[in-house]
Amino acid sequence: MDQSFHYLLTACQGLFQRKVMTALSGTGLTVGQPKVLDFLGLHDGSVQKRIAAGCQIDPATLSGLLSRMEEKGLIERRSENGDRRSLHVYLTELGWEKQREVHRTLVQQEEELLSDLSEEQRKQLSELLLSLCGKMCDLEVLQ
Repeated sequence: MDQSFHYLLTACQGLFQRKVMTALSGTGLTVGQPKVLDFLGLHDGSVQKRIAAGCQIDPATLSGLLSRMEEKGLIERRSENGDRRSLHVYLTELGWEKQREVHRTLVQQEEELLSDLSEEQRKQLSELLLSLCGKMCDLEVLQ
């Protein structure tokens, strides 16, 4: 296996996504949807621009993803205060159900993956990853 930083980071992301999607295989969710459900679980009612930034998804890609999620009854888009230019995205009851399933799966996968690390190592890993993300984007979208 290539030991370069870029290869290892990309491989870890891809392998983790594969593990999560395998664990969620019976849910009917497709790639990208768990990330959006997880984000909306913390930021329900966000505008699409904030979701795109928070999930690191291209806005055009997100638009199609949200359309498919809306068709499945996972989300609904609403204008607020008469502003029709920006739609706010909310989880539906089914969306909240799927979000909880995604959250449980993510926690389970993280725990399994990090089980051999001490609390100090886990903290260091989180700090290092956050620092790297901060160098590549606006930290505000990560919160």
